[in-house]
Amino acid sequence: MSKIKPAKGSPYAGILGVGGYRPTRVVPNEVILETIDSSDEWIRSRSGITTRHWASPEETVAAMSVEASGKAIADAGIVPEQIDAVIVSTVSHFKQTPAIATEIADRIGAGKPAAFDISAGCAGFGYGLTLAKGLVVEGSATYVLVIGVERLSDLTDLEDRATAFLFGDGAGAVIVGPSSVPAIGPTVWGSEGDKSETIKQTVPWDEYRSGPVEKFPAITQEGQAVFRWAVFEMAKVAQQALDAAGITSDDLDVFIPHQANMRIIDSMVKTLKLPEHVTVARDVETTGNTSAASIPLAMERLLATGAAKSGDTALVIGFGAGLVYAATVVTLP
Repeated sequence: MSKIKPAKGSPYAGILGVGGYRPTRVVPNEVILETIDSSDEWIRSRSGITTRHWASPEETVAAMSVEASGKAIADAGIVPEQIDAVIVSTVSHFKQTPAIATEIADRIGAGKPAAFDISAGCAGFGYGLTLAKGLVVEGSATYVLVIGVERLSDLTDLEDRATAFLFGDGAGAVIVGPSSVPAIGPTVWGSEGDKSETIKQTVPWDEYRSGPVEKFPAITQEGQAVFRWAVFEMAKVAQQALDAAGITSDDLDVFIPHQANMRIIDSMVKTLKLPEHVTVARDVETTGNTSAASIPLAMERLLATGAAKSGDTALVIGFGAGLVYAATVVTLP
């Protein structure tokens, strides 16, 4: 018989606060057209993107995360010292070690929390949210800071006509903590590693050892394959998340998909047959694809503009490189 005492966690966990940070520089499509043979109309029709934000040298992964975290902490009504764990999802922190989460924890004044990074691409926020929920319910943490942050401008090939216009920079953060009612549903998540080549980094870092590399590594993708997978397979995952939460699309107030591409978002809405009353996040238009940051950034904007309100039921789903995915139903803070 085990001698370990039961953990004293919370029966449920929820999102208590949200914050976001977008770099000050706004980059219109006209800037992208300086390096690729395309048109503003083509970019808009293919992606729905009109502008994106690119970080300055001072707007580092850590700096953007600190700004977003401060807003989330204030929104949750707690102080940094109450944070027991910091989880950061990013693919654009270029130090293999230490984890950027440790620096962020120190800069926000969180004391000595557990702190670690995860790499799950555009599904990273969903992965972090799931881990945070588990920590709170299990009893290893009371308050967890989950951050999705990217400087994808550092990993963009501005001469790649297929991707140059897609990516933006930014940070989104949430506080996950105890809840008296179920406020984060079961997560439907997984991976399809046989499709890992459809979204990837062009050059692995270790190639620098063997000699000069012509171009700095960038993110590349097989656009049509990703589009088909996202629209058809991820709609199924989204439905599974609704089923797991015990609700139907009629019960939804808000849909916050990863802000990959407006065509993907609109196609998913159609495939899921979402009712007209459901508010759909379309933050990609002015923010671009910010990978792990896209869902919390879109969530923060919906709440800030009044398009969504506290207590709304939202379906969130992230999907991307790996290929990996994660979907769940949450109550908005």
